[in-house]
Amino acid sequence: MARRSRTRPMSISTTLVAALLLLLAACGGGPPQEQDGDNQGDVPVTEGGEIVIGAEQEPDCADWLGTCSGSIWGSYTMWTATIPVAFNARQDGDDWVPQASDLLSEEPEVEDVDGKQTITYSINPDAVWSDGEPITSADFEYTALQVRDGKDIFDKSGYEKIESIDTPDDQTVVLTLSEPYAAWRALFSNGYGVLPSHILEGQDRTAAMKDGYDWSGGPWLIESWDRGSSVTLVPNDNYWGEPPHLDKVTFQFLTDTAAAFQALKSGQVDALYPSPQLDALSQIEAGIPGTKSQVDAQTGNLEAIWLNNAAFPFDSQAVRQAATYAIDRDAIVARLFGSIGIDQPAQSFFTPILGGFGEAAFDGYTLDLGQVETLMTGDGWTKDSEGYWEKDGRRAAFTIETLAGNKRRDLMLQVLQTQYKDAGFEMSIHTTTPAELFVKTLPNGDFEAALYTLIDTFPEPLNLSATLKSTNAPTESNDFSGINFGQVSIDGLDEVLDRIDSETDEAARIEASQEADRLIGEAVPAIPIVAVPNVLLWSDKLGGPISINPSEGPFWNLNEWGLAG
Repeated sequence: MARRSRTRPMSISTTLVAALLLLLAACGGGPPQEQDGDNQGDVPVTEGGEIVIGAEQEPDCADWLGTCSGSIWGSYTMWTATIPVAFNARQDGDDWVPQASDLLSEEPEVEDVDGKQTITYSINPDAVWSDGEPITSADFEYTALQVRDGKDIFDKSGYEKIESIDTPDDQTVVLTLSEPYAAWRALFSNGYGVLPSHILEGQDRTAAMKDGYDWSGGPWLIESWDRGSSVTLVPNDNYWGEPPHLDKVTFQFLTDTAAAFQALKSGQVDALYPSPQLDALSQIEAGIPGTKSQVDAQTGNLEAIWLNNAAFPFDSQAVRQAATYAIDRDAIVARLFGSIGIDQPAQSFFTPILGGFGEAAFDGYTLDLGQVETLMTGDGWTKDSEGYWEKDGRRAAFTIETLAGNKRRDLMLQVLQTQYKDAGFEMSIHTTTPAELFVKTLPNGDFEAALYTLIDTFPEPLNLSATLKSTNAPTESNDFSGINFGQVSIDGLDEVLDRIDSETDEAARIEASQEADRLIGEAVPAIPIVAVPNVLLWSDKLGGPISINPSEGPFWNLNEWGLAG
C-alpha cells in the first residue's frame, strides 16, 4: 500500500518526535536525525574489516515460509541479507512505499480483466544466485507454489489467490490471480522473497533451510549459525548489486538488555537495536560515550494483549470488552514510555507506517470499572467471596503468555495484574521462549492471552487479514497455516478485510479500513497497548548510510555499512 497522510490518532506528533530526538541526543555524536533528514551515519567508509552487532533474540529457524520463522530477528540477521525480493520498502518524502527492487528490470505490468488480475514480472538478467546460476522465472514459480500449496506456511495471504503462474522464458513471470489483490507488491517480497528452485526443488524445504543454508541471492552469505551464540555473514562474491564493504558481520545473541549495553560500552559489540525497555531507556538517558543513535517514531510495531477468542473466559465478547475497560492503558504507556515523550496508547491495529488506514476505534476504551460491572453482570457474572467474577462455577481467571527477559514487559504485566485484580479478574503470568510461544503455544491455541509485538514488515495493511481473518486461523483443515492465533471470527469482518485486500481504489480501501476498525473495536479480539518506537545505537567507529527502515529493520542496507574512513 502506498503510504498516505496519517490520521492523528495513529501518528506520532512533531512534538513527540522532537522530545525523542532531544532525549537521544544524550547518546553522543550529535542529535539523531529524522528519517527524512541528513543521516548522521552517512560518513565515508573504508574497505574491509569486521563488526559485531548485538541481537536481542535468536530465531528458531531459517525456513522463511514456515511457521517456525516467526521471530523478526530471523529477518534482521539472515533473511534480508540473503533473499532477493521483488519489492523493497523505500522512503518517498515522508512516506515509506513499495519500490521495485534491482531483482526486476522494470516495474511489473498489471492488468485487471474480467474480475482477474494478471501481473507480469521482468527479471533482471544480471541477477544470479551465489553459485552463479541465474535467478529465473522457475524460482518465482517454485516459491509461489510452495506458499500456495504448502503445509505449515506462516501466512498465505495473496498467494491463495494464485490461479496460475506462467513462465514463457527465464526472465518473464506471468502471475494470474483469481481476483484483484491491492497488496500484490507484497508477493515475492514481504518476508518470503524468492527461493532457488535449482537447489531446493525435490527437497524437504524446511529440513534444507531451517538451520541455515550456504546459498544466497543477496549481498551476504551465511558463513555459520552457532546455535545459542551467533550468526556470521560474509560477502556474496557473486552478488550483482552493490557489494558489501565489510569482510564479516557477526550477530551476537544478547538477550539480556543490561549485558547488551555493557557490551556496547566496552566495544564488544558495535551496534544495538534494543527494544525500548527500562534498561535501554535509562542507559540512553544517562548517555553512552562514543555512540550515535537514531529513533524511529514512524513505527510498524504494535504491542498488544492478544486474546484467545475461542477459550474461556475470552470466548465472550462482553468479557473482552470488560477486560479492556478494566485497565488504564494511558497510565501504563505513560509510566513505561513517558521518559521518551510517549504517553498515548495505540488506538488501532493499523500501525503508524500504514498512513491513513483505520480510525482509532479503541479511543473510547479508558479505565471504567462501572462499565466493567455493567458488562460482566449483563453477561451473567457475579462476584465471589474474594471479589473475583464468577460464572457457572468458573472464575474469570486467565494467564498471559509472554517472552522471558524483557523487564519493561515484566513491569507492564505487574501493573496489569494489579489493575485486573481491582476489576475482579484473576491474572497469572507465564514467561517462555520465542520457539515455544510462536511455534507451539500460539498455533495450537494453548493459551488464554499473550503479550507480544506484531510488526508490519511491508508498507501494506497485511497483518490485519493475517491475524484477524477467520480463514487464517491455524487448524487441522488448513494444515495449521496462518497466524490468526486467537481464532478470531467477527461477523462481517472477513468481507471488509477482503475489500481492503482487493479494492484498487485508494479512497475505498481507506473507507474499508475504517469500517474494519469499527468492527474490531466493537468485538475486541485483542487489546492494543502501544506503537513501540524503534531505537538504533551504533559505535562512532562505523560509517555508511546507517538508518532505520521501519519496514525492513535497521540492517536493511548492511552492505553499505563499513568502518569509518
